[in-house]
Amino acid sequence: MLGEIIAIGNELTSGRITNTTSGFAAHHLFEAGFDIYAMHTIGDTPALIGEALNRALGRVDFVLVTGGLGPTDDDLTTEAVSEALNRPTMPNLEILSLIRKHLDSNGDHPPGSLEKLAWLPEGAETLSPKTKMAGYQLIHGGKPIFFLPGIPHQMRTLLIEQVLPRLSTWYKGRQLTSAQRVYKIFGKPESEINNKVKELALSDDVEIGYYPVFPDVHLSMTIRGDNENTTDLLARKNGHLIRDKLGTAIYGQDRETMESVVGGLLLKENKFLSVAESCTGGLINHLLTSIAGSSAYFLGGVISYANSMKTSYLGVNDNLLERYGAVSEKVATAMAQGMRERSGADISISVTGIAGPGGGSDDKPVGTVFIGLANEDKTVVHHFIFSGNRYEIQRLTAQTALDIVRRNLLEINHN
Repeated sequence: MLGEIIAIGNELTSGRITNTTSGFAAHHLFEAGFDIYAMHTIGDTPALIGEALNRALGRVDFVLVTGGLGPTDDDLTTEAVSEALNRPTMPNLEILSLIRKHLDSNGDHPPGSLEKLAWLPEGAETLSPKTKMAGYQLIHGGKPIFFLPGIPHQMRTLLIEQVLPRLSTWYKGRQLTSAQRVYKIFGKPESEINNKVKELALSDDVEIGYYPVFPDVHLSMTIRGDNENTTDLLARKNGHLIRDKLGTAIYGQDRETMESVVGGLLLKENKFLSVAESCTGGLINHLLTSIAGSSAYFLGGVISYANSMKTSYLGVNDNLLERYGAVSEKVATAMAQGMRERSGADISISVTGIAGPGGGSDDKPVGTVFIGLANEDKTVVHHFIFSGNRYEIQRLTAQTALDIVRRNLLEINHN
């Protein structure tokens, strides 16, 4: 079944407030088996609201409208709907009674302001009046229309508790089942991933999408059908094909992050990690400790931005810094080894580089980064030249460092 989402508010079209409600609604409606034909964001203009609503009713099975239901003069959705659908507004006695009880106990609001909330288009059914949240449903031309507040937490509550159950009953047995997997890939460009997947003999019902989500590429696999068992079976079968083809380039799935995957591998292998950072300024430490329970595998780190910190806390030799410079393979090696010796970790990583925008040279341009990894067997250093602004270079460095740890742990597991 097809639906359409219309978000209303000048604060949205001006960019003052980001429209998060439409994305939330689309995600949950899709999971419930409904497809979204279109999403619109429009201002508080009655003619435009009416035009958008009538256009949607002519091409979809249901409509969800958010915003413009408040008590102020710029909340015009109800008046626009009344005009567009030729449904005069009438007082809802239940809401009116609740408002007047509230006014009796609290004289801060002028009666006319709040009582505006009780006047709804003819035939409107309130969704949840006792919760004091604006929201109602209309059936027009045999199609349900839901009007929800633009306040995000109120909209989300009514969508989950009222709209989805009503739609499920209204279209019982007619919504699709879906299986969706999101594979998270790092270190390969979108075009290369696309070419590899195109070589696969995927089922006809599989929809593939590619989404750059810096610094990753997310590959979405979606299967929609009438039978839940069939869609799940197809998802498993085609998911195996994708994973086999892309191998370790896929570091995680769905809500997994690089840092959560690395943490899981460290736990599995009973290994402890420590970090020596320079150009990333603590970003790797932050990512690792953003995962609950990370103290079970992460010992900590040193943010050795100045050379004096590298010598004092990591044991980097002054001669190395003078001869090769802080941004060098030799110093990255010494940082990783010094961090491991001082922390007692099984694995230590180090990063040193030039994040910019200044500080580069012909020999070491902005984006030059060295990442070292030291474990009980060896120390290896990788040299990169990243591009982008300061944040992008730092984020790429942090993600790459964690990916190097991940791949090292996979090698341990494989051996």
